[in-house]
Amino acid sequence: MKPEFENIPLINTGSRFEIEFNGHLAFIDYREMGSQIALNHTEADLLISGTGAAAAVVEKTLHYIEDHHKKALPFCPYVASFIKKNPEWKRVVDERFHGYDQL
Repeated sequence: MKPEFENIPLINTGSRFEIEFNGHLAFIDYREMGSQIALNHTEADLLISGTGAAAAVVEKTLHYIEDHHKKALPFCPYVASFIKKNPEWKRVVDERFHGYDQL
C-alpha cells in the first residue's frame, strides 16, 4: 500500500467498506454471511482513479477480514486480481471458494 493511504481509516457501512482520499471514495460492496464476507464490487471515484486508492481499500478490507477471523469470497475480479498479485493474502480466502485454485 502506498504510504499516503496507510493512515486513512477503513469505514464499514454495513454493506460497503470504503476509504476517503482527497474528498473522494474508493469502496468495496460486500455481503457478510456468517464467517464469510463476499466481496462483490470494487470501485474508485474517477477523480482518484490510478492513485492506488482501490488497491488500498482492498488491502485494508483484507486486513479487516483477517482481524475479525472471517474468510473472504473474492467474487469481484479486481479483488481476485489483487490476491493473485499478492498471494500472501490467499490466507484469508475461504478454501471452498470456487476459483480458489486460480488465485
